Amino acid sequence: MSQQTQPFVQEVTTRVTLYSLLHLPPTINDGSPHPLLLFLHGSGERGTDITLVKKYGPPKIVETQPDFPFILVSPQCPADDQWVFHSADLRSLLDEVCQRYPVDPARIYGTGLSMGGTGIWFMAAHYPDYFAAIAPVCGDGHLQLTQRLTRTPIWAFHGELDDVVLPERSQLLVGATKYLGGDAQLTLYPDLKHNSWDRTYANPDLYTWFLQHHR
Repeated sequence: MSQQTQPFVQEVTTRVTLYSLLHLPPTINDGSPHPLLLFLHGSGERGTDITLVKKYGPPKIVETQPDFPFILVSPQCPADDQWVFHSADLRSLLDEVCQRYPVDPARIYGTGLSMGGTGIWFMAAHYPDYFAAIAPVCGDGHLQLTQRLTRTPIWAFHGELDDVVLPERSQLLVGATKYLGGDAQLTLYPDLKHNSWDRTYANPDLYTWFLQHHR
């Protein structure tokens, strides 16, 4: 675990306790407001072993890149549960982080993979004026969500060969959001199956794109 990464427990007032990993950039005490990134893992990392959350994505990256410039919040979903049922819990968790640390409220971003990508679609629709931008990776969602996503910039990612969550799901969500006037784009990887997250999160352009957006 990097020096700036620490366990963080938030007692939420709805129905669960969310255990999270919290990464703080080395500039956390310089007096400036910092961007915050919420990462939601996939179904294979649920449970009570918090180290599983570091298996993929930004929580894995910060282990070797402690200068990652975001305050990174990486909660763990309870076993046999789904992120789509915890939008309010996640919002409570982020509110607590914002109270404790110098978060820039205009630069709060969300991303997630597979089950977590679906969770980000749902949470952004549940709180349409909260995220400055989101990046769902191989996620899914109802088309009705797009009516509440037109004010949130979206960059979605999917493998064209995905047989777990079909790429048509991202195509439909992005296409509908654009049709309604939203700012949405989709990157399809022609050679990838369900694991489109390793390539996505290794791309520095994603984090540059996040920081270009302010609420």
